[in-house]
Amino acid sequence: MDIKDTILIIDDEVQIRRLLEITLSANGYCIAEAVNAKDGMVAAASHTPALIILDLGLPDMDGQLVLAKLREWYQKPIIILSARSSEGDIVAALDAGANDYLTKPFRNNELLARIRSCIRFSVAKEVSPILKFGTLALDLSSHIVKKGDELLKLTSTEYNLLSLLAKNAGKVLTHQQILREVWGQGYINQNQYLRVFVGQLRKKVEDDPAHPTLIKTESGIGYRFAEEV
Repeated sequence: MDIKDTILIIDDEVQIRRLLEITLSANGYCIAEAVNAKDGMVAAASHTPALIILDLGLPDMDGQLVLAKLREWYQKPIIILSARSSEGDIVAALDAGANDYLTKPFRNNELLARIRSCIRFSVAKEVSPILKFGTLALDLSSHIVKKGDELLKLTSTEYNLLSLLAKNAGKVLTHQQILREVWGQGYINQNQYLRVFVGQLRKKVEDDPAHPTLIKTESGIGYRFAEEV
């Protein structure tokens, strides 16, 4: 099996690290490990991993703070894997820059799928300004959006919303993240405003707006755009 990317695991639980090492190694990934925040940040700098799996309950520093510090310079995907399952913890981590969030105990196949999605889209963003999702195509350089052969007419706000979601395909974006990025800081509590625009956008890009496959709702948290294909 060809060796794939290096994944850094920052987690103080021996059993979790062992399970992740077995699972990820069996799927061709190289593994780097750290048992606390200090060693994790050093390992992130020295190994330049393609993705980091980060626990929030570290012994020397809260994982939310570690995430914030990593995001000061580390641009590649970070997946939170934590026993904390409250909506507040999930939203806070995603707002701070996590690409995804899974709770313990987790399903191996789901974790692997999330890893593949994050890494694949991270690489795609580096090499191509054209994003494709089934029959939907976005040309980020020219701001042209097509559905099959049809050129979609989007307002500037609809385009900004669509491009934000598409550029983060596979990643959950919180309501606050989206509102801040598209409309500005003064709109971060206007969830109903966002729902209206998502509804309008779905009518233009989805095959069946009543059963969306592109713009998926993460209940109570935000939205996740379908993975690029």
